[in-house]
Amino acid sequence: MSFFRRPDYSSEVSQFLDALKKSDPELEKKQRQGRLLLWDHPKDAKLWDEFEQGKVSQKPYVYQTNG
Repeated sequence: MSFFRRPDYSSEVSQFLDALKKSDPELEKKQRQGRLLLWDHPKDAKLWDEFEQGKVSQKPYVYQTNG
């Protein structure tokens, strides 16, 4: 053991997360399934291009009136 080595430290948050993972071993699997519902799915390139073409240009300051 090195003279300069610090004792192992674990924050309260890390301890909480470790305990949570131990109490529910399927937690990470559930998180991944939830992520698949919202984020990790293929994008439709044609639809995305249509969205980009449908954008309307905006004035630099939207609250400014012309009068």
